[in-house]
Amino acid sequence: MNNNQTLTRYIFITGGVLSSLGKGIASASIGLLLKQSGYSVTIMKFDPYINVDPGTMNPFQHGEVYVTDDGAETDLDLGHYERFLGESLSKKNNHTTGQVYFEVIEKERRGEYLGKTVQVIPHITDAIKNRMKLFDGKKDFVIIEIGGTVGDIESLPFLEAQRQMYLDLGRKRVLNIHLTYVPYIKSSGEVKTKPTQHSVKTLMEYGIRPEILLCRSENKLTKEIKSKIALFCSVEENSVIDVPDATHTTYEVPLTFKQQGLHNIILEKLGMKHVEPNLDEFKKFVDRIKRPTYEVTIGLVGKYTQYRDSYKSIIEAFIHAGSINNSRVNIEMINSEEIEVVGAEAKIGHLDGILVGPGFGKRGIEGKILAIKYAREHNMPFFGICLGLQCAVIEFARNVCGLKNAHSSEFEKTTQNVIDLMETQKSIKNKGGTMRLGAYPAIIAENTIAYKAYQSYEISERHRHRYEVNNQFRQILIDNGLVCSGLSPNGELVEIIELPNHPFFIAVQFHPELKSRVITGHPLFIAFIKSALREKRKKEKS
Repeated sequence: MNNNQTLTRYIFITGGVLSSLGKGIASASIGLLLKQSGYSVTIMKFDPYINVDPGTMNPFQHGEVYVTDDGAETDLDLGHYERFLGESLSKKNNHTTGQVYFEVIEKERRGEYLGKTVQVIPHITDAIKNRMKLFDGKKDFVIIEIGGTVGDIESLPFLEAQRQMYLDLGRKRVLNIHLTYVPYIKSSGEVKTKPTQHSVKTLMEYGIRPEILLCRSENKLTKEIKSKIALFCSVEENSVIDVPDATHTTYEVPLTFKQQGLHNIILEKLGMKHVEPNLDEFKKFVDRIKRPTYEVTIGLVGKYTQYRDSYKSIIEAFIHAGSINNSRVNIEMINSEEIEVVGAEAKIGHLDGILVGPGFGKRGIEGKILAIKYAREHNMPFFGICLGLQCAVIEFARNVCGLKNAHSSEFEKTTQNVIDLMETQKSIKNKGGTMRLGAYPAIIAENTIAYKAYQSYEISERHRHRYEVNNQFRQILIDNGLVCSGLSPNGELVEIIELPNHPFFIAVQFHPELKSRVITGHPLFIAFIKSALREKRKKEKS
């Protein structure tokens, strides 16, 4: 419905009471409903941390780093946005306090403020508003998620910018939605609304009145509880939306919102035409997740496995591929350091397949290599991503090619560094934003596992790494049976490796999980789960 004269509507999503309530899922779900109603939608994330981006953060602190096609290292919520919308976003969709202050300070140093005292208001807030308006006139709806929890000192400039946007554009172009928590106290059997009341009160003290409340709770809220929340928070009763914990999958959330008419409430408040969203295919996708015919168990081998968000996109890609294969994918998180202690068979011998995930640093590397060796020798379906490819090359070089000192120069300098720093990386000093980042093309060889999965000779996938297969050792790897099935267009960089005489053994230098989408999934994950199911059936018959 977008045209050149579009008056863009802005929907702000804030969170209260406590963190990790699911603002990203809520934002993505609303985006899906509006898009499936025929409107053009984009979603932006404003994060209050001072880091310029999450690229230098430990995965235990921030979860995975999500990379866009244009090479931006962003918050993992952008993964939710892309998966639900089925669209690729960009650096314009993720903004941090660090970026905003960096921009303002650079302007001040150039003298662009003409000697004025640079302050949070108006200079920081104006910079934030300018970023919020990057899609103005280009989309019907811009959904803006404000990171953090209402009451945090860090997010105050973003909330002030939100307040000013409402003043600047008016109630028919700006809608404030607040996600809150309504706890159930088991000892007394009561549902407590007070935390929500206080959260809304804090938001109103900042000059922001939410018109819709999304109420997270363990169970569905009664009409009496909704009425009480509406009365004490000055919200219409039909705008108190029940968000009980999803029973099977977070992909149920858009269906829950639709059932309560959230899309119609939003469209009415913003003066837009009511259109029922078409969720037929989405509902089939969710039904297969909830009631699959088959089941398979995959080990995710890594060193950040204590925190599942470190591998968020991989986990979601498994859910997508599982639905497409009409199968439940049970994921066992396996710490590669434990494999070094007890051996591979004890940790992965019972599985239907393994994925060796991405990461940085030497810790746990030998455990990953042992897991790959076990999968190769026992015909277990194997899928390696980024560091997973590098470990697969090291394992093959050591145990098949006879290069006993094979390693990566990231971990140990030897005369047999089959994995080495890219030439373009050798002079780089700064860590942030300097890796090979974003979408790059690759050429796939015919009659390979990769081609069978992609059904294409040319692909484009997202990267985030510094190290590559060392071309000095490429020929000895090939002579011993390793297939380099995907190369950069100039043939210089190895993008995909595989073994031909194996049920499924493939590893990639890029991050395919970042391009897996709801309903359509990703070709490599779909093929991997399909092979794991096939091998499981063979075992059961034998």
